[in-house]
This record gives sequence, C-alpha cells and structure tokens, in this order.
Amino acid sequence: MTSKPDADARLLDAHDLALAALAEITPASTVGPAAGYLAEEDGSVSLRFENRLAGYPGWFWTVTVARVEGEEPTVLEVELLPGDGALLAPEWVPWAERLAEYRAHQVELAEAAAAAGDDVVPGEDELAAEEDEDLDDDDLDDDDDDGEADILHAGDLDGVDIDELDDAGADDEESDESEDDDADALDEDAGEVDEEE
Repeated sequence: MTSKPDADARLLDAHDLALAALAEITPASTVGPAAGYLAEEDGSVSLRFENRLAGYPGWFWTVTVARVEGEEPTVLEVELLPGDGALLAPEWVPWAERLAEYRAHQVELAEAAAAAGDDVVPGEDELAAEEDEDLDDDDLDDDDDDGEADILHAGDLDGVDIDELDDAGADDEESDESEDDDADALDEDAGEVDEEE
C-alpha cells in the first residue's frame, strides 16, 4: 500500500496564484470556492475549485502548481476536469413519467399566466409563429407549382420545340409503316416463288 506524499504547505496556500491563472482562461463568474486538492507523486499539488460553467455539473477547475526548492510556486497546468460520477449518465426515467412531469409543468405555467391576467397561454406565441412559418412555406410551394405549370404549358421547353418533336414522331411512324409494307411485299413475293416450284 502506497501512502500519499506530503503536500508542500506553500503549494496548498497558492490559491491566489491558481485563481490568477484561471482568470486568464475563464471569467471569474465560472469559478466557485475551493474544493480540496490532490497531492501528486512528483510533489506537485492540484488545487480544485467548484465549477459554475453551465453544462458541466460535477466538474472542477483544476490548477496544478509546483515549486522548485528555493523558488516560489508556479503553475504547471490549468484545466476543467470531471469529478466522481460526472461522466455517468443520470438514472433513466421512463418516458411516461417525463411526459407527466412536462404536462404538470405546463399546467402550472398556464395557471400562473391566468393568475397574472395574461390571456396568452405560455407556448402559444411559439405555436402561432410556427403556424405562420408553415403558411409561408405553403405559399412558396404554391408559387413553385405555378412556375412549373407555366413551363409545362409553354410551347418551347428548354429550347426544344415540342411541335417539331410531334412531327418527327409522325414521320417515324410513316417510315415504319412503309417499311412494314415493303416487308409484307417481300414475303408475298417469296410465297409466290415457293408455290411455283
């Protein structure tokens, strides 16, 4: 069993130095009171401060300080590190329970709004704004449809004359019919030759 190294008292008291280092990377409002320390094997000390930065519950601002014999303490590292359990997901709550909590909260908000004399239920403004956006999108879709209809009804599509295509198709049909007639005539001639033999 290894014992923890004894921490240098001057390093333990270097809170002002640690706070000054933190001030260089984060606003003072995100740093809470001192939250202990960790003595490292190499003689350095990691001073911890509570974190008030949103989105990082259970994390700590950590400033590692060290001292060479005869010198003042100096900062080695400044970082935001997770505390015990900070990286674990919270206990799972079934959807039905979460939905019930959400609905109860909406009822509370509606009651509070009614008590304050507000006619608008919280959330209605957002819903109305979403409906307006949906209407705008529908208008845009209608405009797009009208534009497509204009293109489809035009006689000229992307530089191609549709009437010419129809005429070309008719010419192709006529040539196919004449080829069929020629083939039938050849078949008849061949049949007559076979009968004479």
